[in-house]
Amino acid sequence: MITRPCQINEIQHLADAYIAELSSPFDSFLEEHILASTFYIIEEGTAAIGYFAIHHNETLTQFYISRPYRKHAQPLFSKVLEENSLTTLFVPTCDELFLSLAIDKDFKVDKQAYFFQDSLAELSDNKVSEDDSFRPAEPGDLRQIEQVCGDFLDYYERRIHNGELFTYYRGSLLLGIGVMEQSKLIAGVASIGMMTNALYRKQGIGRNIIVQMKKWCYEHHLTPICGCWYYNEASKLTLESAGMVTKTRLLNIKVT
Repeated sequence: MITRPCQINEIQHLADAYIAELSSPFDSFLEEHILASTFYIIEEGTAAIGYFAIHHNETLTQFYISRPYRKHAQPLFSKVLEENSLTTLFVPTCDELFLSLAIDKDFKVDKQAYFFQDSLAELSDNKVSEDDSFRPAEPGDLRQIEQVCGDFLDYYERRIHNGELFTYYRGSLLLGIGVMEQSKLIAGVASIGMMTNALYRKQGIGRNIIVQMKKWCYEHHLTPICGCWYYNEASKLTLESAGMVTKTRLLNIKVT
């Protein structure tokens, strides 16, 4: 069996099979790392049997072997680790194969993030009040968004142009923004998030933004998901108050 660098389109059929096996989707944070990775195809003769991806020459972000060849998964995984100077593995717990192979190695496991899905529970008081407005961001919002949000995100102007930012106003005061990033890997899925004006936190604004972001996604035939850093308890509570629930974690596994 040999491995060689490849473009993602060369292993698209394998990537589609990988996505189909996941027990839940992953958010834009992991997706960005995957898409910025170098992909390698694993071949046996003329057959493409799997692939893996390495981010910045140090983090393994994907490892997949197709089912007919899965008996080779353990030695192939060990070979990838031995032949590359890896320091970490980004492993979502919804990826049973990758998770199991990493656990086999008894590496040090750190908890990186929660991944959330909608509980689909009916929420009370989920409408924007008459004094508030929620809408897609416009170019005229840029200056106030930059003032309120600082370095929370990058490329605000481009995100507005791409339809990824939403504003939550009370009169002319920007209380917060919503963020939507449509997945490039998982069809029909969008990662949502929010940032609340620091002067108006703990007033339910973040919850309202997430609720409205969910509504917008469903109206546009997208399934909303989201994530937060594992140790950000405030974000976790806000997402849960907006009806999001989590069964999936992103693990940051140290290669030792």
